[in-house]
Amino acid sequence: MLQISQKGPLRGEITIPGDKSISHRSVMFGALSKGTTYIQGFLNGADCLSTIDCFRRLGVSISLSEDSHEVKVCGKGLHGLSPLTDPVRLYTGNSGTTTRILSGILAPQPFQSILSGDDSIARRPMKRIMDPLTAMGADILSVQGNGCAPLQISGRPLKGITWHSPVASAQVKSAILCAGLYAEGETAVIEPALSRDHTERMLSGFGASVETAPCQGGYRSAIKPCQELYARDVLVPGDISSAAYFIAAALLVPGSEILIKNVGINPTRAGILKVAEAMGGSIKYLNRKDTDEPVADLLVSCSPLRGTVIEGDIIPTLIDEIPVLAVMAACAEGRTVIRDAAELKVKESDRIATVTENLQAMGADVVPAPDGMIIEGGKPLTGAVIKTYADHRLAMSFAVAGLVSRGEVLLDDEKCADVSYPGFFDTIQKLS
Repeated sequence: MLQISQKGPLRGEITIPGDKSISHRSVMFGALSKGTTYIQGFLNGADCLSTIDCFRRLGVSISLSEDSHEVKVCGKGLHGLSPLTDPVRLYTGNSGTTTRILSGILAPQPFQSILSGDDSIARRPMKRIMDPLTAMGADILSVQGNGCAPLQISGRPLKGITWHSPVASAQVKSAILCAGLYAEGETAVIEPALSRDHTERMLSGFGASVETAPCQGGYRSAIKPCQELYARDVLVPGDISSAAYFIAAALLVPGSEILIKNVGINPTRAGILKVAEAMGGSIKYLNRKDTDEPVADLLVSCSPLRGTVIEGDIIPTLIDEIPVLAVMAACAEGRTVIRDAAELKVKESDRIATVTENLQAMGADVVPAPDGMIIEGGKPLTGAVIKTYADHRLAMSFAVAGLVSRGEVLLDDEKCADVSYPGFFDTIQKLS
């Protein structure tokens, strides 16, 4: 167990690890391209290393620098994957992104694949990608017959479809668009709100024809079949989901001011910033740049926070940050209502249940709801043993809670933070 306790002001300048979503996709699309892709700022967390391992097993040469932050991908082209075995068995670890997007890439390949992951992946719903891929002509089966991994994928020719997704999910959208690279005719996904758009941005950069626009019922993202993708260099910005913990810590710990360098502020990911500002948080944007992805340095200062309502189209832009937003809400004055976030139930843990359980253990006034929670803020948080459920975002969110609690917080498994932020606890120490 790791002990976290109250600290004095957090001050300093930090650079956070590379964006997990972009790191995954840079390896995937580099592997499918002609030529060599060089990636700088790669996140060397367990999830992204699972993606590298899978593509190595598909015959792609990938090398990492000594610190693993620079990656060289020798692309095989759209039709060049050559599995080391048949069927090829691919282990995706804890990574839902790897499992779902890779399913779309494998569906049209001329070989059989079996995708499996850890206990969490074996519980996470895969029918949301199996159904649209099957509609495109894919042969994809849940080995256990429960709509979850392991998945058996036997490659087939695909046809383009228009898929109306009931949820705004970048993983679902990306799986379908990646399959659409190989399909006959245009493939489109209509989702009720715009989910993160890293796939669309990056595929365009690698030479694919992708368009996204508002439409009746939400947003439509469409891709045309592609003869080839072409390698390019990728500079991965800092992950705003990882920055979220230090944004929260700076806002909550009295006297704090933190400069967080080179953070991705893509509008489809930046909901945490909008909500923090709505709660009264002081965040200044410095050195803005907008190339493939918009980035900025964020100067965050301690601020009195007030409750707010988090709902609707903003939810897909901050779904991974809701655990730490709930900690902020517990420390704010007044009521915070989180709704339209039923997707929390099918993350690494049921984050409605697990966040509620741990906040209540710390003395917070929290009531769970089917699609979120209601938090009455302003009650001092007290020390507690935190059950992380091997969920990296719980571990880091409640580490932040420990910085402002009366009494020690004990995390039952701090190692799970390595999935997305190796060195997270070292960064906290650097600032305290």
